[in-house]
Amino acid sequence: MKALITELIWNEGIDELERHGFDVHYDEGLWENREKLLDMVKDYDAIIVRNQTKVDQELLDAGIRLKVVGRLGVGMDNIDIAAAKKRLIQVVYGRHANATSVAEYVLAAMLDANRPLSLANQDIRAGNWNRKRFTGGEIANKTLGLIGLGEISHRVAKRAHAFGMKVIGYDPFITEYDHIVSESGVQLIESLEDLLTAADFISLHVPLTPATHYFISESELKKMKPTAFIINTSRGGIIKESALAAALHNHTIAGAFLDVLEIEPISQSNQLLACETAIITPHIAGLTDESQIRTSLLVAKEVVKIVKGERSLCTI
Repeated sequence: MKALITELIWNEGIDELERHGFDVHYDEGLWENREKLLDMVKDYDAIIVRNQTKVDQELLDAGIRLKVVGRLGVGMDNIDIAAAKKRLIQVVYGRHANATSVAEYVLAAMLDANRPLSLANQDIRAGNWNRKRFTGGEIANKTLGLIGLGEISHRVAKRAHAFGMKVIGYDPFITEYDHIVSESGVQLIESLEDLLTAADFISLHVPLTPATHYFISESELKKMKPTAFIINTSRGGIIKESALAAALHNHTIAGAFLDVLEIEPISQSNQLLACETAIITPHIAGLTDESQIRTSLLVAKEVVKIVKGERSLCTI
């Protein structure tokens, strides 16, 4: 049994595969060498990727021995699921393994929006003592709007309530009896427009699909409060970046926290870099040591199950 890993993985995942007798080839930069990848994949039973490796029809056809694709995360926009199913190749993923880390990132973003302690520290070190500039505000009694009500939103809501926030949510696939409404205390909002106009913070938790591409664009941003912030930890393409840059430049909204972009790594020509109220991080919301140990172990265990002909609960 052989497993090919083309992107960053924590050692615990490799150890788990080897413990079950896998011969593991790990090259975290292999995704950048398409020709080499296509040549190598033919000899492997499993391939494990993150979000950079394009697991398309060409790669799946080249992997003549492939039984399973392991995704170190939850987003599937780099994997051709239909082509994998056609080839009877199963796709497993890190189901819920990084949900807590992403939820904590959202809370950190909201706290930073109101109390930018790092900026205050930098100002102090520049010789200033500007208490008025850094007075800030509270997130207690503010309204958090969640777009997409899955596992991550459930964990965000629990933490936001602990800070005394009101939490509302929009998801056309959720009913009033789903756990995030009945158990997590999220008030279900029937229309996206109502959520946009009511929320002080908006956090996106939806997959990138044709239906959600540019889900947030000029018209949606104009409906937001001028004091509101938008947080995107889902996928880059869900917000139209040119529209967001214009909204930030024109003070249509107060700011944005972006962990994901349409093109990653970011291009230095990206107009969002010129927006001081855009806080951009390098796709790290789900990247903590704890979450990556869980993700690496979980995906490795599920890959082992599939290759051995067993059932996985983490398949698409």
